[in-house]
Amino acid sequence: MNYAQMLRPAIATVPVYEPGKPIEVVARELGLCPDGIAKMASNENPLGSSPKALAAAKEALSGAWMYPENSGYFLRNRLAQKLGVEVSMLTISAGSNDYLYMLGDLFMAPGVEVVMSKPAFITGKIAALLCGASPVEVPLKADLSQDLDGLLAAITEKTRIVYLPDPNNPTGTVCTQAELDRFVAALPDHVLLAYDEAYREYRAEAPDLIPHIRAGKKIICTRTFSKIYGLAGLRVGYAISSPELAGFINRVRPPFNVSVPALAAALAAVDDDEWVEKCRCANAAGLVELREGLEALGLACVKGEANFILCRFGADAMSIYDKLQARGWIVRPVKNYGLPEYLRISVGTEAQNAGLVAAVRALLAERAL
Repeated sequence: MNYAQMLRPAIATVPVYEPGKPIEVVARELGLCPDGIAKMASNENPLGSSPKALAAAKEALSGAWMYPENSGYFLRNRLAQKLGVEVSMLTISAGSNDYLYMLGDLFMAPGVEVVMSKPAFITGKIAALLCGASPVEVPLKADLSQDLDGLLAAITEKTRIVYLPDPNNPTGTVCTQAELDRFVAALPDHVLLAYDEAYREYRAEAPDLIPHIRAGKKIICTRTFSKIYGLAGLRVGYAISSPELAGFINRVRPPFNVSVPALAAALAAVDDDEWVEKCRCANAAGLVELREGLEALGLACVKGEANFILCRFGADAMSIYDKLQARGWIVRPVKNYGLPEYLRISVGTEAQNAGLVAAVRALLAERAL
């Protein structure tokens, strides 16, 4: 008997997550100098990590020989103060997407349905398939925003989770507070809303579902330090839910799942409001730079509020992707999300944004010859 025959049946249907290519890999494959490559593919913070977080992580390394404090006591207490919630409503994780797998352990199984948009961040689908549950995918609207009414209509007695990333990835589109209030009010009692807020801090006015949690609605809000705080490499996130659900999450959460330096960095990052505001302003300006630059070339961009932009290049999007990469510009193809004519471009520094637009302009000029 080989490994394939030994696997759980559900594994055969699970796609492999495909991250953006690292700079070092592209440099090696294409014979480029790493210093001349700009990675604008993985929605990382181009300004880097919160300085306060970096300093705290470095200091914490002296205690790397010890296991971390398992509950994230200090981080949860500081978050509780900052957010105005009870400590018992908070759990920690190695990044926010870990919660989808933990929710899978708790609620997903053969015969269970998980409703989500198509496309939405692929981890939601992967988590469902891993557990043998059925992902029920609802197409986006014509403007690539999420169809909340369609998601509600897709719910059945078999549905246990609705996965809603907001802003959505890979589109960047958002839901308003009023839309979410109506959506939450219509959710049946047997359904948990997994509300993914990975890009929350980039929004000028982000919706708040905590009052709905307090009112007894089945909701978990998942957040991360990977994006605006610039701690993607340390893997740390948290979630807000009812104390009851938090207790169940801690039953399946792997022990010591967040490292010592990650906990220290996140604790310092929580109070680095100056860094968050600096990155938010830089990102807002970067979105305008990319959108206006690309649209001036005759390309259509999806309006979003995350730290990336989705741009339509047409039938030769993959050719553009390959040629950009050959010139040292790493962006993200999204054909695996069912959007073969689009490329997702992370906001970079001002110089990177201008350079990317210039590289696209040159490629389009070559295509016109």
